[in-house]
Formats: sequence, structure tokens, C-alpha cells
Amino acid sequence: MQILFVLLLVLTFPAFSQTPEDSVKKVITSFFTGMRNADTVHIRKALSLEVVFQIIKNKGVHSESVQEFLKSVSKNVPGSLDERIEFDIVKMDGDLASVWTPYRFYFNGKFSHCGVNSFQLVRLQGVWKIQYIIDTRRKQNCDPH
Repeated sequence: MQILFVLLLVLTFPAFSQTPEDSVKKVITSFFTGMRNADTVHIRKALSLEVVFQIIKNKGVHSESVQEFLKSVSKNVPGSLDERIEFDIVKMDGDLASVWTPYRFYFNGKFSHCGVNSFQLVRLQGVWKIQYIIDTRRKQNCDPH
């Protein structure tokens, strides 16, 4: 009987140890797993229906459609797109989450650029979805802070 109790405790503990921040991080991690695997269906599951993609470059803000992004990802061989992120800041209030992730991007195993992603997520019908992504991109000053 004691063995059964310990086994149940060990098996159920991880379910209780997940923080609200972990559930938000999981969606972002899933997004990048989909990108790494060139799996647009997997990526799409992490996104809200009205997601917005923007890039800060050339001293301006440029928008990219979801369709353009997914098409670009789908043209790559699985493993060729490797965005390595760090979770720096996760802020949450009710059904809104804001996440800051510095990153280094590798294409076919070679360093390409670095920057920071800023994500806005919304919880829709109890499920976190990425609503907005904006990022910076640069080739210099990429050392971890």
C-alpha cells in the first residue's frame, strides 16, 4: 500500500508543480519546436487566429503576414532553422501574458543573427495562444547579457 501511495505521489507531483508561467513558456517553446521541425501545422497551433508578426529593422517596423511566415518556414529542411531563446521576463495578468526572450538564430548550423523577441499571449477558452510577436535582429553585440 505504501509503495502505491509513493508511486501515485511521484507520478502526480509534476502536474502540480507547473506554474502559470510554465504554461505560457510551453506555448512559445512549442512554436519554436514547430519552426525547427519546419512543421507549419505545429506552429499554427500556438498562434491565435489574428496573430500579428512584426520586425524592427532598418530603423522601422515591418509587418509580415502569418501566411508569408509559414510559407517561409515550410520551404526549409527540418533542423535548418534553429532559434535558441532564453526566457528573460514573463509577466501575466489574467488572460494576458507578456514574454521577453533574447535569442540567437542559426541557419543550417551557422550563426545568422541575434536579438530579442517580445511576445504577447492571450488565453482564449482556457488555452494560451500567441497574439503578437515583434523582434529585433542584429549581427553584432550578441553576447549573452
